[in-house]
Amino acid sequence: MDIQNPGRRNFLKAVGVGAASLALEGCLSASEQLADGESVSKPNIVFIIVDDMGWADLSCYGSRQIKTPNIDQMAAEGLRFTQAYSGCTVCAPARSVLMTGLHMGHTSVRGNSGGIPLRDSDITVAEVLKQAGYTTGGFGKWGLGDVETPGVPEKQGFDEFFGYYHQVHAHDYWTEYLWHNSQKVPMTGEKGSSERYTHYRIFKRMLDFIRRNKDRSFFCYAPWTPPHGSYQIPESDPAWQMVKAKPWNQRAKVVAAMDMMIDRHVGELRELLEELKIDHRTLVFFCSDNGAANRFEGTLDSSGPLRGAKRSMYEGGIRVPLIARWPGRIPAGTVSEHLCSFADVMPTLAELAGASHYLPAHVDGLSIEPTLTGQPAKQKKHRFLYWEWHLYNWGKRKNIPNGLMQAVRMGKWKAVRHTSDVPFELYDLSRDMGEKNNLAAEHPEIVAEIEAFIQRDRTEPRPQIEPDKPKGKRFR
Repeated sequence: MDIQNPGRRNFLKAVGVGAASLALEGCLSASEQLADGESVSKPNIVFIIVDDMGWADLSCYGSRQIKTPNIDQMAAEGLRFTQAYSGCTVCAPARSVLMTGLHMGHTSVRGNSGGIPLRDSDITVAEVLKQAGYTTGGFGKWGLGDVETPGVPEKQGFDEFFGYYHQVHAHDYWTEYLWHNSQKVPMTGEKGSSERYTHYRIFKRMLDFIRRNKDRSFFCYAPWTPPHGSYQIPESDPAWQMVKAKPWNQRAKVVAAMDMMIDRHVGELRELLEELKIDHRTLVFFCSDNGAANRFEGTLDSSGPLRGAKRSMYEGGIRVPLIARWPGRIPAGTVSEHLCSFADVMPTLAELAGASHYLPAHVDGLSIEPTLTGQPAKQKKHRFLYWEWHLYNWGKRKNIPNGLMQAVRMGKWKAVRHTSDVPFELYDLSRDMGEKNNLAAEHPEIVAEIEAFIQRDRTEPRPQIEPDKPKGKRFR
């Protein structure tokens, strides 16, 4: 089955924003009345996705070492999900699932070498929202197409993107340049300085985008790079000053400082929205792209009670924190156990924008708008959630034989295997959150149902090919 729809993509390119706006007339989410009678247009959407933050790295998810008061406040004033999942256990495929609404058995980018591009025929959530009249901007790490490929963000629905295109480039916070719409932007300042620190630059550009677009509906995609990469933070950062004397190893201290820096920036974002008087009509999401890169057992305990970490199909690799805040629309202080994943982002944002009619065919995700707005009885539920990733030999630049990892969530059941030549393990997550008791031998019928789903619903990936690179470099 061809799950892509080039014809529909061409239609989306042809339809003007004016026509899209007309199509939105009469939609509840396009124009509403607040309690005081003020008319509100489609909500602004800020989607923050940080890199490699563990499920238990936030205070509101149980961290005892990392203080995150601003994100905790966001959760207290909004909705916190306890069973939200990434699209994958590693960076690029997870972002491909988020952007396309297609799970890992269908989405275009399934490798994680850093520059495999989306296809021109892929339709992203940014393209759908742009058709609904949104101004679209991205700030951080893209990872779905290097410069001069069809996957660059400005060819995938973004009016502007500032940051890293190839994700290997994003390992360096003191890089010599970033990209803005495929134009190289030189970095100034000395390595190690606050002036040169790329996350500061990216965050500043993001706030500027919000200021410039405060009077129109905008989609601000914020794939921030911390706490991933080379674990670098300026010594002058207040968060580093708070942790530098801790009796932890250096990497744990830098990760904790990065998480606290992120929390500070979430607070500064909130202050800006209030200053611009758009806080009440701005929906803010916060999540991580996959599980923690390191568990830091005995110090940060980043995976908490979950088994595994990034690059694993156990819960510690794919379950992520997810918080949503929208004053007056999302009931404050709520917690949801609804099962959702990155594939649900596209249909959710489309419904909130009154743009569901622009969704491509065969999207795997389901809108979680009912859960967000306090109507769980109306929420559609997934029969299955699916993940895969093929283990990769970086030295030989090719997949490892029999290295296909897979996982399926079916209600309370979780099936997982870490190579294709071993049987599935099976866990009852309602009783065994830490995936300690393999029940596959006791419930072969459940395993058979899950295997039948994979056989029926998964497609083989297209060749996962990196674009040509300058001699001696891994990215442009």
